[in-house]
Amino acid sequence: MRVLSIDGGGIRGIVPATVLAALEQRTAKPANELFDLIAGTSTGGILALALTAPGPDGGPRWNATAILDLYREEGPKIFSRSLGRRITSIEGLIDERYPSENLRAVLQRYLGGATLEQALTPMLVTSYDLVARKPRFFKSWRDDDVGVPMALAAEATSAAPTYFEPVLVDGTPLVDGGVFAGNPAMCAYAEARRLRPDDEDVLLVSLGTGSLTRPITYDQAKDWGLLEWARPVIDVVLDGSSDAVDYQLDQLLADRHVRLQAALTDANDNMDDASAANLDALARTGRRLVEENAARLDALAAEIGR
Repeated sequence: MRVLSIDGGGIRGIVPATVLAALEQRTAKPANELFDLIAGTSTGGILALALTAPGPDGGPRWNATAILDLYREEGPKIFSRSLGRRITSIEGLIDERYPSENLRAVLQRYLGGATLEQALTPMLVTSYDLVARKPRFFKSWRDDDVGVPMALAAEATSAAPTYFEPVLVDGTPLVDGGVFAGNPAMCAYAEARRLRPDDEDVLLVSLGTGSLTRPITYDQAKDWGLLEWARPVIDVVLDGSSDAVDYQLDQLLADRHVRLQAALTDANDNMDDASAANLDALARTGRRLVEENAARLDALAAEIGR
């Protein structure tokens, strides 16, 4: 069974989209035909939905190259706020940073009226239920999710706390699945084994959105309290849990776990930096990741492109 998992990371979704575009070019096939299950969190969830959304001709509505254009064209609109918004939210301290209307409009325009059960490939995206206080998984094959608009699931999986307001789905407030699964690869693996318990050969391709490189020194952290730790602790928890998933899957799958991740040495790791300079830097990061892993991608394309 061939499984694709895509991390969360906001505008940094450019990085995995670049890798997927390279796989599509090598196989001459759309990404949805290369995998038996596609999973994603946050921006990875948006990618999973966009890659599996049906187009008018019965094929995929978007390929990875087209989705790269989406990030470049729509990213600055999604992560845009007026001076008034910046003042009234006190830069996100007492209200979400960005109006959800911008994100919602983009998702509805790109995903149209498609619903989850129409996904061309079995697809899983993560979210978190604030009332039940537990993960909420959207699954294209599950009866309970029949009729759920892809655009709504995309908004729910990417409603990052402090950035966007929670999303109501059937009256339940949901937020970004990155609060528990920034790297959803273990969720994807568990689902793959449940769907095909007799299939012992699972190939799991896990795509990152760039790993953090800014160190936190002892002198910086030793006197931090709640206020100083508020933002860094989120990055530490998410980055650490993502690396833990990598370790677990390496032990379980060995070389059948293909993790492609880039260090953000050039680009800003902020998920909402959609400046022209950072978009260019993220694109370079994605291309460098493809170049440095050309042999791995060639071998992968040869296997999954058959």
